[in-house]
Amino acid sequence: MVVDTVKENLCVNKLVATKKEIILVEGDIIVPDSKPDILNTICTSGKVCVYKKEVLDEKVRLDGTINAYIMYLADDSENKIRGINTSIDFSESIQIANCQSGMNCKLETKLKSIESKIINGRKIGIKATLEVNIKIYSREDIEIVNSIQNAEGIQMLKEELKVNSLVGMGENKIFAKDTVTIDKTDNLAEILKSNVEICDKDIKVSYNKILTKAEAEVKIMYLTEDNRINCVTAKIPVVGFIDIPKVTEENICDVQYEIRNIIIKPNSSEEHSIYIEIEIGVTAVVYEEKQINLIQDLYSPCENLEFNKKKIKTITDKKCNKELKQIREKVTLEGINNKKIIDVDVIPIIENENKLNSRIIYEGKVELRFVLANGDLEVETKQAEIPFEYTIENLEKGENINTNMDIEIANQDFIVQDGGIVTSNIDMMMNMDSYRDTNLNIMDEIQTNGEREAEDYSIILYIVKKDDSLWKIAKKFGSTVEDIVRTNGIEDENKINVGQKLYIPKYVKAINKRQSPPVVTYA
Repeated sequence: MVVDTVKENLCVNKLVATKKEIILVEGDIIVPDSKPDILNTICTSGKVCVYKKEVLDEKVRLDGTINAYIMYLADDSENKIRGINTSIDFSESIQIANCQSGMNCKLETKLKSIESKIINGRKIGIKATLEVNIKIYSREDIEIVNSIQNAEGIQMLKEELKVNSLVGMGENKIFAKDTVTIDKTDNLAEILKSNVEICDKDIKVSYNKILTKAEAEVKIMYLTEDNRINCVTAKIPVVGFIDIPKVTEENICDVQYEIRNIIIKPNSSEEHSIYIEIEIGVTAVVYEEKQINLIQDLYSPCENLEFNKKKIKTITDKKCNKELKQIREKVTLEGINNKKIIDVDVIPIIENENKLNSRIIYEGKVELRFVLANGDLEVETKQAEIPFEYTIENLEKGENINTNMDIEIANQDFIVQDGGIVTSNIDMMMNMDSYRDTNLNIMDEIQTNGEREAEDYSIILYIVKKDDSLWKIAKKFGSTVEDIVRTNGIEDENKINVGQKLYIPKYVKAINKRQSPPVVTYA
């Protein structure tokens, strides 16, 4: 006979697969007719944009582009600095086991390196290395049995647990547009280099909506018609709404920004200005902290019980933390006398993560890529590294925490001093998402299957063995924890010793026919 149960719902955002892949992207660029031949390249930079990702059976398909900038020395009588901006498209299918169409994909793509090689005066070859980190998730709705109706005599072992249940997920596409004004004395000739980063991320929850707020920080290096190099920086608001029913302020939201396309060009309708348009995909995944009273085991002293039992993996203790990490260091760049810094790319890299009992230690470096020039517009690039360490303290069982660390450059400032010494002032916002994995024992299809075999005696003497508990002993002999505690005068049911003698009361056949033991729940 099927036993009536009371159930509650739990939604699990199940991690199905992870994959790290290195993608090589290569392409050739033909120098436009409007530009002079190339004598040699000065620096090459780029920004990767994935404008489409598709989860298919056993694979993920990515379509994207690399917005590349090449600064070069022209092969003409004046040897002027010139620049080329181009896009290199790529398409890649990455094989991932257990991946199925319809699942959700979280993607992180980094441009590890980009370099250019002169093939001839009118042709350049570009080679870029991308690091792609993919996580595949599947939404799974689970019914958890947390109580039994009209179940006389059934003994239940329960455990109170806190888990993070998935509330919902959603996405939006935002176009951040602006016109940036440059100095009125600068007649823009061409854009030499640009970089876009999403920073100052924040969210607000209201009326079943998530308001996502951030800024797109854009740095542009440009050449003027009178052969000067200058830079301009702008911050463009990135604001949008994502509809997710039942979301509340108490929920925890994971928000991810993906730059899908970038347009940066001289503004044809207004002098001394640059037009910027950025397409950004924003994805939100929302969790609630849910306390569940989960049945771990059950039995009846009177009847045989049958049930299915399975393990479900979910997450708990999910948190989002932010903290500012400051770097104040000096680096030495040889041969930079009489040169000023035009631009610096600041690239934080985590090289090692050590998880200890009460803390997590991150070891990494900040790569600095300098562009320098003198009064005669002789441009060169220099590189330096600053090691750093970042520690998160006061953790409970830190070795069991799953983490994802994202670093934003909140502020940067560099001052050139005598002797090629550069004072570096860098503020990094350390954004860490963390959670723990937990396994739930889920019971289902509980039913009775006749009376337990009765004994001729009502009490036995038992000697406690290793790994015994009162629950295990009571279940084995068809007794109850409550009766064993009462019969033996036990003060703490969680403390019994190996070799201890216990009297175990049992329910004999005569009693079974007249009555059943009361329902008792143990937590």
